[in-house]
This record gives sequence, C-alpha cells and structure tokens, in this order.
Amino acid sequence: MALPDPFPVARYRLEFETERPIRLPEYAGSALRGVFGHALKRLACVTRERDCKACALYRSCPYPAIFKTPPPPDARRIYSEIPHPFVVEPPPWGERDHAAGAPLHLHLVLIGPALQQLPLVLMAWQRALEVGLGPTEGTARLQRVWAEDHPQPVLADPRGRLREHQSRVELPAPDHAPAEVTLEFTTPLRLKRDGHALGVGSLTPQDVLMALVRRIADLCELQLGMRPGWDFAALKRAAARVQGDKQLAWRDWTRYSNRQQQPMTLGGAVGRWRLTGDLRPFWPLLHLGQWLHVGGKATFGLGRYSLQPPATQREAA
Repeated sequence: MALPDPFPVARYRLEFETERPIRLPEYAGSALRGVFGHALKRLACVTRERDCKACALYRSCPYPAIFKTPPPPDARRIYSEIPHPFVVEPPPWGERDHAAGAPLHLHLVLIGPALQQLPLVLMAWQRALEVGLGPTEGTARLQRVWAEDHPQPVLADPRGRLREHQSRVELPAPDHAPAEVTLEFTTPLRLKRDGHALGVGSLTPQDVLMALVRRIADLCELQLGMRPGWDFAALKRAAARVQGDKQLAWRDWTRYSNRQQQPMTLGGAVGRWRLTGDLRPFWPLLHLGQWLHVGGKATFGLGRYSLQPPATQREAA
C-alpha cells in the first residue's frame, strides 16, 4: 500500500496537577477538545475575525489548520467532514473527580503537520486547563509531557524546551498479517452505512475495515498531501471476505453541543471483535488505526482500539 512508512504520527501523555477541584463529564473527550480549541484560537489568532473562513489568514493560520482544517483550494469533491490532524484521548471512562493536588492525565495524538506545531499545541493545553474546566471551573497545571515509548519526558518543565524524540510509527509488512486478530474497543465505535448509524447487531467486518480505509485515505490526502491510489472496489471485496466474531455492547454518552446549544446523546459499540481471514490488505492500516482511531467523532477519542493477538499467542507469551 502506498503509505508513508514510517507514518508521521505520535501519541503524547500530558501530566497535569489539579489546582482547583475539577469535575469532568463521564466521558471528557468532547469537553477537553472544546477547551483546547478555545485556547488554541486565543494563542494563534491575530486578526480576531469571528469567522475563520472570512479571514485573510485562513489558509496560513495554525488554528484552522489544526482545529478546523479547510478543504484544499483545488478540491475535486465536496467533503462532508475534513479529518483533523489530532485526536484527544481523555482520562478513562468514569474518571470524573479530581481533587486539588491530584494528578490528571490525558493523551494526545498528533498527525502529520500538527507535529510541527507541537510547542503551540502544548502551550494551548497549558492555557486551557489554567483558565478553568467543567461546571466547577477547576484548574490544573501542566507538569510533564511524555512521548510514547520514550524513556524520558520530552518536556520536563513547561517553561523549558522540547527534547528531540521519535514522532513516527513503523508499519508492519502486509505479508506479516496473522490469520486472526482481535480489536478491543475501549471507547465507542460509531459507524454508518448509507447514512444510517449502525447498531451492534448490524456491524460487519466490512464496515469497520472500510471505515478505516476511508479515514486513512482522507488523512493522507488532506493532511499529508498525498493520495494513496488504492483500488477501493478491490479493498471492499477483500473486506467482505473477512469473518468476524463480536463480543460488543452498546454504550451511550452525553455531550453538550455549543453549536446546537443543547445536550446530545451519542453512543457506540465497545468490547472485543475478532477478525479472521486474509487480513494482508488491511494489516498496516489496522496497526496504524491504534493511533488514528476509526469511525465518527474520532477527534473526541471515540473509536479507540488496541490489537490483541490470538489467545494461543497470549498463552505462549
């Protein structure tokens, strides 16, 4: 597959110390994304234009580039949604109350061009949680930032400089694909078919595999400036031949929509999904999806999964 290898993506762990008690929603992905966006705009915007699209700096400002990515000026099709170059991975589900002095940890995935804006992004997170979060307007102070699999903090002091670190993910060769693999979804997977949301009983391996294909293809084109040139019809046929064994359950969550000025209940599938068959066409994508997530509301942290080896391999290990 025509993918950058290694792929420009990295996961960071942001460690805060709570100053004023914080009460988060049951699932805080949407709320954290919102305060990050406000802080990023305050830092990056120099014109104070209310509508980014009307601003003369629309295509050069880092705020829309990261948070409201514009479509390419020469776009050949209308995009219903532009994938953004970041994913917020909030504290675990149900981890709501953080007392003064308690740690508050979250993860952030940056993709492609957003990696070049890491100092600005971290400053935005620092400002976001210093201003106040949630109904209690709790605050927290950034302490350290770690890059995944890096032995030392890449930022040991918020006033210091970033250490050099790896911000790429090596992709496995398609020929190394196992005959079966289990996807363990820890945040709700939201997928649609023909515009309709799919319940647990309606989900098929083709749905998740092709959603992953489309997400990565769009990220490559709209964030990395390259088209993978895949044969989507052939991939769809290959996905239809993959078998699945689901142990999934539906989980709802509620977020407040500032745009619609009302709470919204969303849901998705969590649990384990074993895929068997010829996984070679999808193996690099399945590996990469552990950072990129899959399905709707990925920037909130939904559709997060990890790959689990077959039970026989786990027992041998």
